[in-house]
Amino acid sequence: MNATEPRRRWWPRSVRAGAALAAASTAAVILAGIGWWVYHDVHRQGTQIAEEQARTQLGSLCEQLRQGVIPVSTSAVPYEVVATGRRTAVAYGGSMADFDPGTRHVMPTPPTAGTAALIPLTTVRIPVNRHYNPRDKFSMAGGTQRVMTADIWADELSSDKVAALGVAAAAKLRVYVVVLPYTAEAITEITDRLLLLAGIVSLVLIAAVTYFAVRIALRPVEAIRVLTASVTASDPRERVTVPATGHEITALATTINTTLQRLDNAAAQQRRFVADAAHELRSPLTTLLASLEVALAYPERTDWPATATTAARQTRRLQALAEDLLLLARLDTRTPTAAPETVDLAALASRLTEQYPLAERSLTLSCDSTASVYVHGNPDELERLLRNLIDNAIRHAAHRIQITVRNQDDRVVLTVHDDGPGVPTEDAERIFERFVRLDDARSRDHGGTGLGLAIARDLAHRHRGTLTFTPRTLGACFELRLPRAPIPAEK
Repeated sequence: MNATEPRRRWWPRSVRAGAALAAASTAAVILAGIGWWVYHDVHRQGTQIAEEQARTQLGSLCEQLRQGVIPVSTSAVPYEVVATGRRTAVAYGGSMADFDPGTRHVMPTPPTAGTAALIPLTTVRIPVNRHYNPRDKFSMAGGTQRVMTADIWADELSSDKVAALGVAAAAKLRVYVVVLPYTAEAITEITDRLLLLAGIVSLVLIAAVTYFAVRIALRPVEAIRVLTASVTASDPRERVTVPATGHEITALATTINTTLQRLDNAAAQQRRFVADAAHELRSPLTTLLASLEVALAYPERTDWPATATTAARQTRRLQALAEDLLLLARLDTRTPTAAPETVDLAALASRLTEQYPLAERSLTLSCDSTASVYVHGNPDELERLLRNLIDNAIRHAAHRIQITVRNQDDRVVLTVHDDGPGVPTEDAERIFERFVRLDDARSRDHGGTGLGLAIARDLAHRHRGTLTFTPRTLGACFELRLPRAPIPAEK
């Protein structure tokens, strides 16, 4: 099963809904973390407040007892004062009245031995009272409660204060103040409800705002999509409107317009290429067909060897044109070639100069290279590149063609210089276009197919190099630059 199928089942297809869900999910995680921290912090602070209230109440009760005053029962904090040798509580207050401590004290009697405690925080199990309700989570009965205690010895007090308290002279009094269990819980519960409500409202608002914000942000994208959908291969001249906002949508619209312009240029170039190819193929076909039709119409007066020579010449021209067109098609589709080899460009140029028979035209073809010069590439393609440059020079040279090969930094520079009429400056780039012939090269027999320089430049680019026309005072000079390769190790 595809790994993306589970995601497709539950994740919305709409970008707006997906962004809203992602924002809400992220906000939910963040709010949950904040809520957890707030919950624990509020509970901690509520507990501290309850302990502070109990500590304050404990100090006040101890002060009253040392003065021989029985504390009043009215108190917000539950407390109870018990003494040794006494079954009932000395004093109690708060919700401790529900346990009937006047009949029997609730808190345990302090031990007679030992020193007085200094306000420790301990736990005491509270018995069930008459109003015990197991569903009341804030009830103290039937559970263990945290209390603060303090011990007072009666012999430290005057006799009249001991009498006022109603305890024996050697009694030990213990004051219990209950740390309210429901203070922190009540505050935390209220905080939880508020956090939950605020979290739900926040998630809804975040999701809604994100949804509509993305919807508004995607309106230019939708307009671009609608307009781009109307672009066809036969008419790629449509362009999208570029927003003036300067954000990412502007960059997207600009990129799409640039892409459409490239497609338009490619389509126009393809149309021109097809028209030029058809025109180039029509000329030799017309010549060949006319020659054969005349020969067939007047067979007794036909010079058949001359006719066959003309047919062979036009057939070779068709073959060369077909090969050039196939090579250009392969270069345009970026068809991968075999693994590159290390080629000695100087040796290749020297070998080609020896293969050209130029005696009948009184031309001199020489290669000036003093050492081996290496490049990476396909040997056949590099040979085709050099042949095209040499063929172009031969068609225009008057007496001499000079080839030079040298290393220059990390590049290999090869130049092909002829002493012909040269190339006008305004045509320096046009000569590399396909099917382009200048006025002095219009001859169908000697002017070539008009694809040689175009193929040579494409092959140079294929080898990560450049092919340019270099102006000279006399003749034309073409400069090929290729990346330099290290000297191969000897086998």
